[in-house]
Amino acid sequence: MTADNRPIIRKVLVITLLLNLLVMGLKAVVGTWTGSLSLLADAIHSFTDSANNVLGLITNRLASPEPDPDHPYGHQKYEAIGALGIAAFLGIACFTIVEGAIERILNGGEPVKLSASELWLLLIVLGINIFVAFYERRVGQQIGSQILIADAQHTMSDIWVTISVLAGLIGIWIWNFQWLDVVLAFPVALLVIASGWSVLKANLPWLVDEAAIAPEAIYDVVMQVPGVINCHRIASRGLLGRQVFIEMHLIVDAEDVETAHKITEAVEERLEERYSPVRVNIHVEPPSYRSDEMTYDSKL
Repeated sequence: MTADNRPIIRKVLVITLLLNLLVMGLKAVVGTWTGSLSLLADAIHSFTDSANNVLGLITNRLASPEPDPDHPYGHQKYEAIGALGIAAFLGIACFTIVEGAIERILNGGEPVKLSASELWLLLIVLGINIFVAFYERRVGQQIGSQILIADAQHTMSDIWVTISVLAGLIGIWIWNFQWLDVVLAFPVALLVIASGWSVLKANLPWLVDEAAIAPEAIYDVVMQVPGVINCHRIASRGLLGRQVFIEMHLIVDAEDVETAHKITEAVEERLEERYSPVRVNIHVEPPSYRSDEMTYDSKL
């Protein structure tokens, strides 16, 4: 049975939500004080961090690993949907950043005015971002939560954004290079969209039921079990390390149901040891049956 880690995920999301709100507020205040487009864009990026935390809390309450009559395979895909929501937020942030930069280039704007105290505030913001990213990623990897790992990756992109913006503001403060503010808005957008793409790429296979484990790997494990003659029509889906579903047709050396049942139980135990947590569905066939079709072939 899959462990229910939702209370841990909920705790982490609440902590990071509060910290992300603090980060967003500091960036927005300093961006307004200084008139920095890149910093205000960064504040928008940080807003998506907070929105992602809220989204994660909502999906966390829905993503139970326990099956029910309406969802016999559990509810864990809600987490993947939440991760895709994060990717959507990143796309919106990217568009907003580019739009603001182009408008500044075409129409101009007030020069950025900066002081040392505002730079120190941004260093504090950077420290908070680093803590949040590593904290979320560590807990996410420990419990196998895609929503925490995806959100940590988003926050990690926020760290690089903040570093870039901070470097540009230092250039403006020391040398009055006003053009840096607009120029740096575009790399910010690229970092945001790259982060969104990586989140999308990590979660789409789970949602479209891409094979979780190579059929050849499952075949090698199953054929080591005494009493197994052959297995074929092997299929798997889910997320390895989180929850995997495996089904197969199994030819067993058994003349009675009890012996066949013992062999299938041994197969399930071997697969559980190798790919836990896993749910296995086996269709048993007699020794006389023959098939060379290891998995499903496309018929176009």
